[in-house]
Amino acid sequence: MQLKESIESVREQFRADSDPFPTDTQSVESLRVKYMGRKGLVAGLFAGMKNIEDKDRPLAGQLLNELKQELSKAFEANTQGDEESSAEDNVDYSLPGLTFPIGHVHPLQQTMDEIKSIFMDVGFSVAYGPEVDDDFHNFTALNFPPEHPARDMQDTFFIDPETVLRTHTSNVQIHLMEDQDPPLRHIVPGRVYRNEAISFKSYCLFHQVEGIYVDKHVSFADQKGILEYFVKRMFGSNTKMRFRPSFFPFTEPSAEVDIWSEKRDQWLEILGCGMVDPEVFKSVNVDPNIWHGFAFGMGVERICMLKYGIDDIRHFYQGDMRFLEQF
Repeated sequence: MQLKESIESVREQFRADSDPFPTDTQSVESLRVKYMGRKGLVAGLFAGMKNIEDKDRPLAGQLLNELKQELSKAFEANTQGDEESSAEDNVDYSLPGLTFPIGHVHPLQQTMDEIKSIFMDVGFSVAYGPEVDDDFHNFTALNFPPEHPARDMQDTFFIDPETVLRTHTSNVQIHLMEDQDPPLRHIVPGRVYRNEAISFKSYCLFHQVEGIYVDKHVSFADQKGILEYFVKRMFGSNTKMRFRPSFFPFTEPSAEVDIWSEKRDQWLEILGCGMVDPEVFKSVNVDPNIWHGFAFGMGVERICMLKYGIDDIRHFYQGDMRFLEQF
């Protein structure tokens, strides 16, 4: 086989050229290009494979690969020590080591984790639900009639007339009551979307934690006790708080919870709550004469801003490491 003779010829030629093996970088590179380069002798042998008969190609390919491996090992064996020596010569062991940046848990995630931990300690389970949902679960089942202002385009992102980006995590309480029989005790963390102008106090998306508790003898007093426990755990045992009457379509009676800010010398709202409206129970075929429940919802960004003294909601979404590294 003519190719076999050519292979042996290249092997002998390489042995002659590499004995002794060159020591300077330029000569080594020249030798590498001559034999292993794109237009080198080994590449020329591979190009000649097209002229080999089919029955001889397996053997020819094996011999060629053996030659290539032999030459590669020769270069590796004779240059590795030089490369290591060169690298070691360029290291100043008296210099201090490099400090690599360490990732940080986002302040919103820290706050979310703390909220979940507080409610899980008193028996709540964590549930999740769809961020894209239908009109029934986001509005109708929660007692929002068609003419309710929250359905206006200035508040809601509509994908089509029957599908929206959820405006609150309350949609998940409907899914939960559809899928599970009472009693229920869940919190629902997640992102929600509002079609609002972006400013220091509002953003087009934010995070909420919804809570729902349904059982046979649930009262507003139970809700008040749970939320007082939450406020004391989150903001400190000496935090002043108050319940203020309010209105939400899916709870009756309804209230908002405020805490007193010594720094701002004023009351600040942190969440809304109330007893689940009987109409909501009826929409998911739960008998309101047997089952009672309360629900609450809080904005994670607002709680995080109050807890850490942050004055602009946009900081959470800009990815500025100078801000994030403080947490």
